This record gives sequence, C-alpha cells and structure tokens, in this order.
Amino acid sequence: MIDSIKAFWIDSYQSHKLAFYFEMISAIAVINGSMILTYTVLDPRPDIFLPFYFVASTTGFVGAYYRKSAWVMVLTFWFTIMNTIGLWRLFL
Repeated sequence: MIDSIKAFWIDSYQSHKLAFYFEMISAIAVINGSMILTYTVLDPRPDIFLPFYFVASTTGFVGAYYRKSAWVMVLTFWFTIMNTIGLWRLFL
C-alpha cells in the first residue's frame, strides 16, 4: 500500500516536473485559504482568503494545462474567474 502511494507521487513528479510544482503551489494555497476561511467562518475575512484561492486557481489551471487535463482546466478557469471577480469587488 505504501509502495503504491509512493510510486504514485514519484510518477506524478517524473511525468511533468513543472506541472507537479504548479500543482503543489495550488494545493498549499487552497489549503491555507480554506484553513483561514474555516477559522474565520463566523466573521469571514475574504481580504485574507480570496488571494490564496486566486493563487490556487491560477496555478492549478497552469498545472492542468501542462498535464493536458481538459476538465480540470475548465474547473480551475471557472474558479479563477470567480476569484478575480471577488477580488475586484473586494478591493476596487
């Protein structure tokens, strides 16, 4: 079991190193953004978590592009549009 999980991660890295790093940045950013949203749910702080979500969606889109994953690109592009609108409405 552990060997198959390790092989999965190694294969993901070796199949496209640049995509792997974009996906890693995306995962770290969305984890941070969702953690902030979870802990501030009673008084949400979009000025803090929306930038994390924006970074996550844009880097996720780039990673999906390099992986040639069409539906992941559609989803992350949608998130990028929504996060851009949210940031625009929040800060401008």
